[in-house]
Amino acid sequence: MKKSLVSGLIGALAVGVTATAFAAANPFEDVPADHWAYDAVAQLAADGVIEGYGDGTYRGDQEITRYEMAQMVARAMAKSGVSGVDKAMIDRLAAEFADELNNLGVRVAALEKKVDNVKWEGTVRYRYISNRLGEDRGAGDPSERNNSQYLTFRLEPTARINEHWTGHARIDYNTDMNSARNASNGGENDHMNGDSDLKVERIWVQGEYGNTSILLGKLPYITNVDGGMILDDNVSGGQLTFGKDVMVTLTAGRANLAPNSSLNYTKALEDENATGSYQSVEIYNDRDKKVTWGLGYHHFNVQSTLERAYGKKAANIWEVGAGLKFDKNLTLNGAFAWNTAPDRAHGTGTKITTGAKRAWTAELDYKGADPMDKGSFGAFVGYRYLGRFAVLVPTYDGAGAGQKGWEFGVDYVPFKNVQTTLKYFTGKQIASYEGVPTRDVSTIFGEVNFFF
Repeated sequence: MKKSLVSGLIGALAVGVTATAFAAANPFEDVPADHWAYDAVAQLAADGVIEGYGDGTYRGDQEITRYEMAQMVARAMAKSGVSGVDKAMIDRLAAEFADELNNLGVRVAALEKKVDNVKWEGTVRYRYISNRLGEDRGAGDPSERNNSQYLTFRLEPTARINEHWTGHARIDYNTDMNSARNASNGGENDHMNGDSDLKVERIWVQGEYGNTSILLGKLPYITNVDGGMILDDNVSGGQLTFGKDVMVTLTAGRANLAPNSSLNYTKALEDENATGSYQSVEIYNDRDKKVTWGLGYHHFNVQSTLERAYGKKAANIWEVGAGLKFDKNLTLNGAFAWNTAPDRAHGTGTKITTGAKRAWTAELDYKGADPMDKGSFGAFVGYRYLGRFAVLVPTYDGAGAGQKGWEFGVDYVPFKNVQTTLKYFTGKQIASYEGVPTRDVSTIFGEVNFFF
């Protein structure tokens, strides 16, 4: 019934195109009957965003092609006064059928001009974290457990400036649910310290010129070569990405990596003003290819902090990464990084361990959850080895800097626009200096996201 309804909608949208001419101009494959776009279009029709013939009927029972679906999306893009949920649905449809929309040429370009200039998206998030440290047999310290709960309300506006430039921001309000006090979350993986309740976390402009992308401002950066193993945080400065099959990303600016990053995990590096200059270059191929690869270099300079840690004022981190897509459901990714800067003893005479200067990860992913697709899910298993001096702000929710071990996770979408996440990490600390005892560690991470 649902497919019949959508098929009928095509007749209303393909006005002025005869069946013979359409077949000759349409090189695209049919959209499978179980494709999520059917549900999206049916919902848009129920909300009045897409309408039928003047007599209120929906005619026809033909198979739906991608070209026909693109025509439907183009009409929906021209509709004004739609809800935020419907706008998000239209945006997702537009991304799915981008190539077909581009083939519609000027007609689509003209319709896009009618879309509202500012779009709002957002998230309400509940997060639970339970960290456990085992007994420190060397110092005689007992085991420790810390449970935390956080609630976040996030707004992410996007403003169209002109045909090439857009403006972006992220506004976060965070609450520590354990103490009922307000708290701020400086980065995606920060610990909340109660220093603020409302914060404009990011604000930047983005320019798109063919295969070249320019970002300026306080911008988000997830390292491409390793999927965020080295850095998943903000950089204040600029970023240039260019290329198609092989891409290059150049980033330069300043980064504040404490107190909520890996630099705060060791007493030798405690410095709440650990702000320094940051530069990086990454060369990698299209992430949608069956086989992916990449090379990168990251330079972070914060003299007083790093000199106390290993006698040098900078971190010079080199990385390689690779991935293989076995099929549409199964993917294997891995990366390795090495900080070549710490080549001599710590100021106290304690020697830096080799393990603290390197990091690597391997992860096997199965499927993937899509918030728009009710019932979709994804699962992964990965091994993390994150030496303190080889990573800056790693992206992982379970494993932290200075830790090694196994991480497991699953995502599930019980309802449209609601995604649940559960992760578990079990492993050990990595000694940063020779002779320093280590402890067993484990983390349980749970999260529920409500997208709007």
